[in-house]
Amino acid sequence: MMERETPMRLRAAAIALAIVLLPFALSSFAAPAAAGDYPSKPITLIVPYPPGGGVDAMARVVAAKLSEALKQQVLVENRGGAGGTLGTKYVARAEPDGYTLLLGHTGTISINPGLYTHLGLDPEKDFAPVGLVATMPVALLAHPSFPAKTVADFIKLAKEKPGTLNLGTSALGTGGYMCAELFKMEAKVDVAIIPYKGTGPVMNDLLGGHVPIAFGVLPPALGNIAAGKLRAVAVTSKQRFSLLPDVPTFDESGMPGFEAVLHYGVLAPAGTPKEIVDRLSVELRKLVALEDVQRQIHLEGGDPLTSTPQEYAADIASEARKWGGLVKKLGLKVE
Repeated sequence: MMERETPMRLRAAAIALAIVLLPFALSSFAAPAAAGDYPSKPITLIVPYPPGGGVDAMARVVAAKLSEALKQQVLVENRGGAGGTLGTKYVARAEPDGYTLLLGHTGTISINPGLYTHLGLDPEKDFAPVGLVATMPVALLAHPSFPAKTVADFIKLAKEKPGTLNLGTSALGTGGYMCAELFKMEAKVDVAIIPYKGTGPVMNDLLGGHVPIAFGVLPPALGNIAAGKLRAVAVTSKQRFSLLPDVPTFDESGMPGFEAVLHYGVLAPAGTPKEIVDRLSVELRKLVALEDVQRQIHLEGGDPLTSTPQEYAADIASEARKWGGLVKKLGLKVE
């Protein structure tokens, strides 16, 4: 009797094991089909900052057109906090299936990894770059009463009065702040960098004349520049900015090679299937090439910029060396 039951038990055990392993076997066949059917549901594009800023504006331009191209809704979700690190880490840890993406930029991808002591994030390993979208120059902005009209004038004034001039910026570690530190180092001037909590506060104090000169992104300043309430001294890009053609670059203003622009791009979690990344990259390049999208990017203070995933990966590595090296040299740390 015992000899007859043993094969029956073995067959029962084999059947039970097959039932347990069946979902795993099916999933291995389902994965390529899922990539081929992508996207089959809405996609979430994470902005690691509150609504209203430059990253948010770029994300909404991308989301609207990407929804049309993919014939699937792309939803913008703001996950702000801790200088953009919370939303960035959220995407890095998301399922690598192409349905959670990040609108990244220089601050979150190239500056924060060296700035935050316990970030626990390596953008070059934790993301699959999809492609660049735009660059945005930072500008040296002055109150109309400030006597220096050019970069050379400002440098001369700073050297005549070392340690007495206040230079406003947004918060420690932001693009504006890092531009100020880079300028201070390369121009060899002693000025007091005054970091504010955000772009709004520094613009308000600049308009009120409480700080005479500042580094800031252009969108919040364009209206006041046009109204004569602020003066744009120079921009940090290689070429003049399209909406301010009369404003020189730093390179033209006596600081050859000086460039400090913010880069915006789309990233997916590392491990996202190559077919999905390539599909997104192709559509992203197509939409950034559209005339109306380029117009929107210009109005948001940026210049369009496209790339392949490989080119964006190289850009991330290059920017990390530039800004990470400066962070380390200055000894900047945020706990």
